[in-house]
Amino acid sequence: MNSHPAFSGARISGCWALRSDGSSNSEGSLDRLLPAVATTLSPRKRTTSQCKSEPPLLRTNKRTIYTAGRPPWYNEHGTQSKEAFVIGLCGGSASGKTTVARKIIEALDVPWVVLLSMDSFYKVLSVEEQQLAKSNDYNFDHPDAFDITLLVHTLRKLKQGKSVKIPVYDFTIHGRQKEWKTVYGASVIIFEGIMSFADKELLKLLDMKIFVDTDSDIRLVRRLHRDITERGRDIEGVIKQYNKFVKPAFEQYIEPTMRLADIVVPRGGGNMVAIDLIVQHVHSQLEERKLRWDMAALASAHQSQPLPETLSVLESTPQVRGMHTIIRNKETSRDEFIFYSKRLMRLLIEHALSFLPFQICTVQTPQGQDYDGRSFHGKRITGVSILRAGETMEPALRAVCKDVRIGKILIQTNQDTGEPELHYLRLPKDISEDHVILMDCTVSTGAAAMMAVRVLLDHDVQEDKIFLVSLLMAEMGVHSVAYAFPQVKIITTAVDKKVNDLFHIIPGIGNFGDRYFGTDAPPDWSDDDLDDPCY
Repeated sequence: MNSHPAFSGARISGCWALRSDGSSNSEGSLDRLLPAVATTLSPRKRTTSQCKSEPPLLRTNKRTIYTAGRPPWYNEHGTQSKEAFVIGLCGGSASGKTTVARKIIEALDVPWVVLLSMDSFYKVLSVEEQQLAKSNDYNFDHPDAFDITLLVHTLRKLKQGKSVKIPVYDFTIHGRQKEWKTVYGASVIIFEGIMSFADKELLKLLDMKIFVDTDSDIRLVRRLHRDITERGRDIEGVIKQYNKFVKPAFEQYIEPTMRLADIVVPRGGGNMVAIDLIVQHVHSQLEERKLRWDMAALASAHQSQPLPETLSVLESTPQVRGMHTIIRNKETSRDEFIFYSKRLMRLLIEHALSFLPFQICTVQTPQGQDYDGRSFHGKRITGVSILRAGETMEPALRAVCKDVRIGKILIQTNQDTGEPELHYLRLPKDISEDHVILMDCTVSTGAAAMMAVRVLLDHDVQEDKIFLVSLLMAEMGVHSVAYAFPQVKIITTAVDKKVNDLFHIIPGIGNFGDRYFGTDAPPDWSDDDLDDPCY
């Protein structure tokens, strides 16, 4: 590596220290050195802890990077097949860890990156500790200042692909805000903090460890500027805290962990050679972990198998069959298609609700007599529609379930890979306690439905409380969902036997969304294809 004209490397205790020419701290004043660290990014201004996952990921002077679709993170069994890649960033206070993290995110240019800050996990202070904090006499730079147990639990769960809630710490009041932030869906997790390497359990969760090494004088200047301008502190208090806690903590707890790092990055975000090498390594690791779906193999895996017991098909009465005749007919007008689809949806939703748990409930009639009836035995019913066609089923659910909560998931098929991709989700709070009616109008391969079920499970919804409701399904889709999630109840008005080479249901119903909304389907449309989000 020493052959690079602007790069020199020194082996330090099992890690590479990466440098560019001109990194000597003796050249020029601190004021001249500081701006070079982050010339393309706007300065960080925040008074609360940082944890981001939703679009946009970050804004630079050149562009805004948004999330793209998230490919499957589970196998045909419905279980997670790959964990998120976790990068740990450690370094002294104001060393430029967040700048390095943002530069890595920008250079990676991959979807679904989560930036998790250790600052979010400061412990809740007692009244006495609050008073010490106000007088700059509380040590925030000690391992005991952090809720390590909560941090390890959160990072482990996030790495496993689960939904997590992150506390938001307010530096101006030295305490957590009431509302916690929900974070979900990471291909890469960048975890940064002064004590990122200080706990053995944390170290076990890190796939790559990076130490940001910045001169102590530069760190002090940055800390003075940040705490005075952003956090309302006075210069005497900042210097007192630095000399009493920050500097000793760095020497005792932080600097010794440099030997644990895989890579040491001097000068932080200004060292683009180091960041480029980090990005190359992460890209290679992501490629090795990539899951490739074989839809043809999935289709043939369940041939000649009996339909699962978890499937319930609405009785094919003359009325139901008559409505199917109308909506399947390619000559049916859009108005007729919508009218009879809505009728069928209402019958389907009523049928689906009969599978909810009920308990005996005795009430007294106006005549003063007891009546032994039934009442819903659960906390709540929540509907989740798979956009866009599933959204058409929401009115039917609202018509029979008063004050029902609604969530939305957008899943689209990648035309290059044939894989489903998660693009957007908005779920109600505390959905883990609910019975969930998952709605999509047609299910052919089951790929989109499987992804939606996996999302609900990642948000701690119990599998046996999920009800997949669809107007029309193919046998392949029924088998795929039932095989992956044997406790999910599958409810539909009809099951067609075949799926063609383009994964269209045969005889099918056409592209439901296009026929319902009056839009034209692309030439290679699929029943599992979904259009742009309407949020």
